[in-house]
Amino acid sequence: MKKTIIDVRSHAEYQYGHVAGSINIPVQEIVNRLDEIRRFAQPLILCCASGNRSAQATLFLQGNGIECSNGGSWMDVNANY
Repeated sequence: MKKTIIDVRSHAEYQYGHVAGSINIPVQEIVNRLDEIRRFAQPLILCCASGNRSAQATLFLQGNGIECSNGGSWMDVNANY
């Protein structure tokens, strides 16, 4: 099953390296892009540099009925998916 991976780091961080096929939505844009995120195939996997920002985004999205999990750092997600 194909996973939808959202990288919540800044655009600049994302440009230095990311999981192939991931979608870059910086954590500060999550609230304003909720309708767009609802249209992605779920469950979503969120990642960032260390797992902190993706944990915040995961809690917010889960609270809004979106099936997702925190994958931690993008390098861990890259190695495991």
